[in-house]
This record gives sequence, structure tokens and C-alpha cells, in this order.
Amino acid sequence: MKTTLVIDDELLREAMEALGAKTKKETIEAGLRELVRKKNLEALSRELGTFHLDLTLEDLEKLRDE
Repeated sequence: MKTTLVIDDELLREAMEALGAKTKKETIEAGLRELVRKKNLEALSRELGTFHLDLTLEDLEKLRDE
């Protein structure tokens, strides 16, 4: 889909540098993918809630070995 946008040049330049991206398109798509990933993780966290696991490092290593 072709879209025309007005984007802050300095912000786009900084994002390209941070990502090591070669094109504006690559930079924008990476930003959008990260935004979607972050929102999906937030939704998953809300859905599952939080809980505390009472495991020591040794307990965790034993579980991994099983």
C-alpha cells in the first residue's frame, strides 16, 4: 500500500541509525512490527495476569533437565 506521510526528518534519521536500517521503508516497518509486538505482549500479560513462582535457581535447573 502506498501512503504519503510527513515524518520528522531528525527522528527518522535517529531511528535509521539505531536500527542500522538502509531505507526509510525498512525503518518504518521495523518500528511498526515492534509496536505490534509490544502491544501483543501487553495484551497477553493482561490476559494471563501476574503470579509469583517460588522457585530457586536449582529448582528451575532441575525442571529444565526433566
